Amino acid sequence: MKKLTADGQKRGKRMQQLPFHLMLIPGLLVVLIYNYAPMFGLVMAFQDFRPARGFFRSEWVGLKHFERFFQYPGIEKIVFNTVYIAVFKLILGLVVPVLFALFLHMIKNKLLSGFIQTVTCLPYFLSWVILGGIFVNILSPSNGVVNQIIQLFGGEPLYFLGDNSLFPWTMIITDVWKNFGYGSIIYLAAMSNIDPELYDAAKVDGAGKIKQIFHVTLPGILPMVFVMGVLSLGGILNAGFDQIFNLYNPQVYESGDILDTFIYRLGIDNAQYSFSAAVGLMKSLIGLVMILIGYKLADKYGDYRVF
Repeated sequence: MKKLTADGQKRGKRMQQLPFHLMLIPGLLVVLIYNYAPMFGLVMAFQDFRPARGFFRSEWVGLKHFERFFQYPGIEKIVFNTVYIAVFKLILGLVVPVLFALFLHMIKNKLLSGFIQTVTCLPYFLSWVILGGIFVNILSPSNGVVNQIIQLFGGEPLYFLGDNSLFPWTMIITDVWKNFGYGSIIYLAAMSNIDPELYDAAKVDGAGKIKQIFHVTLPGILPMVFVMGVLSLGGILNAGFDQIFNLYNPQVYESGDILDTFIYRLGIDNAQYSFSAAVGLMKSLIGLVMILIGYKLADKYGDYRVF
């Protein structure tokens, strides 16, 4: 009797969850069609692919294109640019949202903090196609607002999008500016789960606002910061194709050319389909390894599990 009751409860629970599983079907179909079905094209990485011959009649060359990648002139610089930009985006993409979340958490006026949070979240929802045009105008060396302010204080105009020494940090800072408002939401949520009695106890012990931040707030959100950091390791070779593609130019290839833009030029502009597929596959495999390492670290030290 008890077994029948338990089975009935399980069936009832499954029936309750069925509508939620059915809601996943459209999303799963989209993922299958646009993410998994095109993966068949990865066979190009092992062929001398010719569109006229198709996948089944193109010549198989094994690891030829992967070997060519390591011998390609200037590939070290492209990999360095990718890792350099991605690492600083990752670091500042953690630090700035945390600091901003701490700032909002200290504002007692909920209306004001809500307004600031809404305004800072808006850029996240704008594509780099739109923001790229805006930044080209704002950072223009001739009539851009930023350079006008620099000249107002007696400085010389800077070519942010055409100077190899400035371009990487222009990409890093503009990317952080775009995402920090939205990224702070998760840390604000973590702060809201901190027991208020801890703050009361800190006040009783004579701790001011700053000490409360260091001894209560930061320790309370540190596990979430750690988890977000290790889960970001999978994107260590994703320096931001959309952003850089819309803002770079041949003048800054030396410091701004990354693996994604390199793959795009090879595959789309130069029709080197097999070589670009090989480079893309290598990048994806490295990303997969980093994701697995990140999840392992998150599970071991942050008690985070997907399943």
